[in-house]
Amino acid sequence: MVSKPIPQGTVAHSPWLIANVLAQISFGLLAMTLCLPSMQEWGAIFSTHQADVQLTFSGYVVAYGALQLVYGPLSDRHGRKPILMLGLVVAGLASVMAALATDIATLTAARVLQGAGSAASMVVSRSMVQDLFTGPQRTRVMAYIGMALGMCPPLATLIGGQIHVRFGWQTNFVLLAVLAVLLLVAAWWGLPRVAPPAPAAGHWLRGMLSAYARLLREPRFVLYVVILAVTTATFYAFLAGAPIVLKGYGIGPDGIGWFIMAVPVSYILGNFMTSRLIQRVGESRVMAWGQALAVGGLVVMLALGLGGVQTALAVALPLLLLGLGHGFINPPALAGTVGVLPALAGSAAAVAGLMQQLTGATGGYLVGLVPHHGAVNLGWMMLGFSLVGAAAQWGLRRNRGR
Repeated sequence: MVSKPIPQGTVAHSPWLIANVLAQISFGLLAMTLCLPSMQEWGAIFSTHQADVQLTFSGYVVAYGALQLVYGPLSDRHGRKPILMLGLVVAGLASVMAALATDIATLTAARVLQGAGSAASMVVSRSMVQDLFTGPQRTRVMAYIGMALGMCPPLATLIGGQIHVRFGWQTNFVLLAVLAVLLLVAAWWGLPRVAPPAPAAGHWLRGMLSAYARLLREPRFVLYVVILAVTTATFYAFLAGAPIVLKGYGIGPDGIGWFIMAVPVSYILGNFMTSRLIQRVGESRVMAWGQALAVGGLVVMLALGLGGVQTALAVALPLLLLGLGHGFINPPALAGTVGVLPALAGSAAAVAGLMQQLTGATGGYLVGLVPHHGAVNLGWMMLGFSLVGAAAQWGLRRNRGR
């Protein structure tokens, strides 16, 4: 018996429903980061250059970002569950393909397909939060999502590193395939089928492109997106570069996650502090503090590296300031992107998400093009991205004053 769609906002909520949505939305980031420790050894395993290995990360991120623009409108027209389940099927099959890969080209293709499928979990689940929850409960679920996404990278790298050492790198992809099947079952049985909104008049593609063009004519929107994009590029450069740098300090796949944890944990703290500070001191000042913390942390890391302090802690501890700063920057910037033109909030979120993933992929790929004897080259790259964000924020402040 096929259940009838129910109107938006009329679903009875339960902890299991919230847990289901959190699991679905976390899958994409989990799939992105679970195999990061294995990237230390893929160059030797497949007899290839590190730049080719970095493409397995960048390819995933590009597909993960680009396909969000496609899944969003499709889920509006055909419903959330079918598109979410389609993405999980693609991601699960791609995970099997990755586990069976015998060369870097096949592994890269599998990662691209994995990112293409996993994109549905992010954009569709985020839309489901809007559909299923209202008022204060929606705010609480959004807070849970922020915490879950913040903890995914460190926990995934810890687990992925241990699995790599004990069972081999392929086992991480087997685990992702199993998780995709479990989430598919959870989506089928545990997520309600909410009636999609009535489609707008005119062709959906023409309306979508018109909305995107209107947003790109708004200088404030563009500046907010630049800020979000370069914070993402900084973080992804760190995610891609940390395994290489830490390997030089004697940290193996089973220990990487402990050091990567520094940025996400401080990022969660920054988000919490921002929620308390924003009402008292305002968006502009909180974001300025965030930029100062982020740039300051990277300057300290560079100073230690240039001064000859070559230890893993000399990288991880200064980056606590980077994570805290990003926790100050990102929430107001995210709110800003959807607040410039509230009627186009969905399109704004899609553009911001795409640009974050594209610049993140660029940051991750550039890491593989330079040698890393210590953290200095990685530090310069991350500082360059952060300074672009500081410049964009200065432009935003000038734009507000007009």
